[in-house]
Amino acid sequence: MRSLSDLLDRALAVTATADRPDLTARLEAARRRLQDPHVRVLVVGEFKQGKSQLVNALVNAPVCPVDDDVATSVPTVVAHGTQPTATLVLAPPDAPEEPGAPTEALTRLEVPLEELAQHVSELGNPGNARRLAYAEVTLPRQLLAGGLVLVDTPGVGGLGSTHAANTMAALPSADAVLLVSDAAQEYSEPELEFLGHAMKLCPNVACVLTKTDLYPSWRDVAEIDRRHLDAAGARVRLMPVSSSLRLHAARTRDPELHEESGFADLVRHLRDDVVGHAGMLAQRSLTHDVLAVTDHLLLSLRAELSALEDPAGSGAMIAELVAARETTGELRRRSARWQQTLGDGVTDLTSDIEYDLRDRLRKITREAEEAIEAADPGMVWDEFDDWVVQRIASAVAANFVWAHERSQWLAQRVADHFDRDGTVALPELLRGDSDEALELVAKLERVEVERVGPTQKALIALRGSYGGILMFGMVTAVALGMSIINPISVGIGVIMGGKAYRDDHKARVKRRQVEAKAAVRRHVDEVIFQVSKDSKDRLRQVQRVLRDHFTTTAEELFRSLDDSVRTAKEAARTGDAGRTERLAAVRAAVGRVEAVRAEAQDLAGDRPEPVKVPA
Repeated sequence: MRSLSDLLDRALAVTATADRPDLTARLEAARRRLQDPHVRVLVVGEFKQGKSQLVNALVNAPVCPVDDDVATSVPTVVAHGTQPTATLVLAPPDAPEEPGAPTEALTRLEVPLEELAQHVSELGNPGNARRLAYAEVTLPRQLLAGGLVLVDTPGVGGLGSTHAANTMAALPSADAVLLVSDAAQEYSEPELEFLGHAMKLCPNVACVLTKTDLYPSWRDVAEIDRRHLDAAGARVRLMPVSSSLRLHAARTRDPELHEESGFADLVRHLRDDVVGHAGMLAQRSLTHDVLAVTDHLLLSLRAELSALEDPAGSGAMIAELVAARETTGELRRRSARWQQTLGDGVTDLTSDIEYDLRDRLRKITREAEEAIEAADPGMVWDEFDDWVVQRIASAVAANFVWAHERSQWLAQRVADHFDRDGTVALPELLRGDSDEALELVAKLERVEVERVGPTQKALIALRGSYGGILMFGMVTAVALGMSIINPISVGIGVIMGGKAYRDDHKARVKRRQVEAKAAVRRHVDEVIFQVSKDSKDRLRQVQRVLRDHFTTTAEELFRSLDDSVRTAKEAARTGDAGRTERLAAVRAAVGRVEAVRAEAQDLAGDRPEPVKVPA
């Protein structure tokens, strides 16, 4: 980090000397990224899989609530700090946030660390009634000192749930993901589906098999899980661990027990593959910025140097630079091909994503109506409600993943149209973007079963039997001379009364089915309304990010070419008296910039392509 910071200082010095505030701003943005060393790791999984205990074992502290019956209701962010602290972050009603997002509009409340469980668990905060965005915990731990941040996410009994959809939306902003599943059984279909989505959204995913101390057959489960991962084409690590053994080993300072717990492998993964990989990416990003900036500076300096060294041949060079400037100037206009590709691409993408969402939800609606027709919805409503919510959340998550993939594809297509050589860097998309759309959707309206008491049942039967008794009683009275109320008419009345009760029950069930179908359609319509708005906002953000990125790139290149033309013309007009002095100054400036570039190349480990003039 020190060498990168020194490199930035020298690069900023040469941009200040060259009077390039645009390049200075780019390097200042790189410095801000460098000064934020946090590496966010999301710990995700289904309900009661040992996520909170895993985090506790990693930091050797009871920071996350653990109980057989009590679940985590809000995320808990665990980071490094000089002193143990706990802070509750409350979201305002109109601005829900995700862990790690800017907190200017949020309310922060410090609490004793030992009382944290009362606020972040379902027991102390059922349904997150206190509207906590997340909780922050700082601990003086060596594991966290390198910038590692662990995020314990709520588990809600299914990765197709609403909370899982929100976790899915947070994946692009995570540096790594740990998918946690216990050794009680092999991977379920929702877990494998979630893993597939996570691998498309996050660059670093690993699997952790917990509670190996509780299940003697955990090795068999691990082997089955590995076969599932291989069949799914998931090239990820699977690490069996025991949090209880890890905590006991920490208390007794037993290194052999610590190794047996499996946490040594997990800690190495977090240190080397997560924190180390993030550091490598940060170094690569920073050196890329420095190399790009020095290429822009050298473009102008070398043009002036060439004109000073060979005034006679400067005319052809200046003509070439003018032509390149005109070509680059086209990139800044709204009629540029990359601008048209971006505008048309976002329009098409918005339409495709909305169609995909509607198509997925339409299928769910049809399946729900078929399920309603097959049973009395009032009797199985709780199970039906859970099924609908999970299916909708799963569909929204899949739609989100597809939108992210298509956004990346569009970004590459725009880059290809911006630069035929495809050497222009792409911006990060959807970093830190939160998706709370499903939180705004009202719950599925419940279809109640009307209470029919004994008196009401008797009245229904009497109404049905009255006509039968009267009709058949008169027939028997005329034909057989019997009284109106006789055994035959009473028997017929009982039969018709029973039929009337059954018909009334069928009508009630039919009415509940109609109400259930209408409730599902209203719920799906509201989901489409909220998610479509969220999706369109996200795609507009993608459009703005890409537009601003490529516009800034075009402005930088145009400024560099314009400076090159200007300095080359001035150098060609320089007299013999001033040429020698200016030549020495330009050579010195070129040497300083080339020295910065050479150092950046050494840190990058390879030789990136220089800045090119778009053809």
